[in-house]
Amino acid sequence: MNTIPISDRTSYLLIDQFRRAATMAEAVAAIEALVADTTEISEEAIAVLIEALSHHHPSVAVAAVNGLVQLAPATVEPLITAFETVSDQGVQAYIIQALARIGDARAVELLAEVVGVSVANHCQGNVRRVAARGLGHIGRLANDPEIIRQAVDKLTWALLNPEDWGLRYAAVVSLEDMASPEVIPTLEQALKKESDQVVRVRLERAIAQLRV
Repeated sequence: MNTIPISDRTSYLLIDQFRRAATMAEAVAAIEALVADTTEISEEAIAVLIEALSHHHPSVAVAAVNGLVQLAPATVEPLITAFETVSDQGVQAYIIQALARIGDARAVELLAEVVGVSVANHCQGNVRRVAARGLGHIGRLANDPEIIRQAVDKLTWALLNPEDWGLRYAAVVSLEDMASPEVIPTLEQALKKESDQVVRVRLERAIAQLRV
């Protein structure tokens, strides 16, 4: 007789508990328990966390993001696939947030694509800034010169071109995080043309830090 391992049965129970949750608190508790219980990360558990990103209560979606980050790197490919298949911009924003926090090199092309998309509304503008910070995280952790080059190229574009000062600011912080003196000429070029005082101050600070 085949039996389901206790750990798998617990996971199934927690998934069912999440789907039956009547309140925000119950849903968050189920997600946190599922993440804590997942010693061997199952595709179903990851799928449920991604499903939770579309929950109507933001606290549940935030708990799901935290869980997806905690269970990385197993969650990276499912998150990338989910981004490409969902049309809800809110869910996409949570996916970008998770991938930015994880900093896995496999997400570099998606984050670069998001940074490079010109959008007008504030919500999506913020997503671009999060993606830019994610590129900085990837560039700081990566050992592959090609991955680092991709991150630097897109951050350079984000610093020198967009009208969104917040995106330019995020690009400065990310380039500084990568701690490469090679980006100093780019930062100096940006400083010459930058009109926003907040970004100018951040540029000056980054240049000074990288010269130390």
